[in-house]
Amino acid sequence: MLRKLVVLAVVALSAVVSASAPQAGEGPDYLLPDLRQAVPGCPGGSAGPLVTCTAWDVCPVIDPDTPNGPCVDASVAKAVRLRFTSAEENVGDGPLLLFGRRDSTKTDTMTVRQALRTATDGAIPDGYPAAQRATHAFTYYEPAPAHQHWHLMNFEHFALVSPQGKTVVTDRKNGFCLGDRFPVADAGRLAHVPGDTGPDADLAETLRENMCRHHDPSALDVLEGISVGSGDDYKYTVDFQWLDITRVPAGTYDLVNTVNADRTLLETDYGNNSSAVAVSIAWPRGTAKPGQPVVAAPVVRFLRSCPGQPRCA
Repeated sequence: MLRKLVVLAVVALSAVVSASAPQAGEGPDYLLPDLRQAVPGCPGGSAGPLVTCTAWDVCPVIDPDTPNGPCVDASVAKAVRLRFTSAEENVGDGPLLLFGRRDSTKTDTMTVRQALRTATDGAIPDGYPAAQRATHAFTYYEPAPAHQHWHLMNFEHFALVSPQGKTVVTDRKNGFCLGDRFPVADAGRLAHVPGDTGPDADLAETLRENMCRHHDPSALDVLEGISVGSGDDYKYTVDFQWLDITRVPAGTYDLVNTVNADRTLLETDYGNNSSAVAVSIAWPRGTAKPGQPVVAAPVVRFLRSCPGQPRCA
């Protein structure tokens, strides 16, 4: 019954989002982004072979509540984290461009509108009032020393899923500062990669340097986005780029990363929003008892990668 209610809620949310989207015949045609989720642990691209996906590790920590605690010997650790780099790419026809805004500093968050590039004249909205589409997304200023900028919340999620489809662990990091951090490997096949001049080029220059109002908690607006042919990644050493596997039994699982899970952002294709890697977890001396040191770290292996697929194990 609960599963049915969840499915119905997702369908209802999708209907609300679709209703707010510009429809064909109701105005200009738009060039939409297409967000493609990279395989977990694969830096700078989604299609690399598994042997190149080395941006991950197993990190025992002393304090389970410290998001960026140093890795220590397992004999003194109270928790174990599987850390991994995550990346999302825009392989669509238009930029992903989001504007956040709040009316005053009395509120902690900003509402977000999605700006869409028109296909006829290439015009790109230049701010929140001109952005065509409301979203369910919001931004929040993250004060942690490693961030201190405005995060787009719930943009991407991580999960460890059993072969039976049960979610075993979910992430604790939901915020991202989006910009053009790397070129996608197959940018040559994309028709609308920004050139040297024009609105797309100007936006790409802004997004390459975008720091999401760094050191500006009193900001009233913020820009987030990814140009066509570019991607954004967060390294596995960054706060919350991990799943806590301290209590996960030995076995084989799917490590799944999903971007735009609630489809609040308009795209041309949602079929490539999840990518997975099959991982095996083994505990040489058993899982730790609650409140006790870990004793021995688990042995984790990446077995195979499944770009564009939510299941792999």
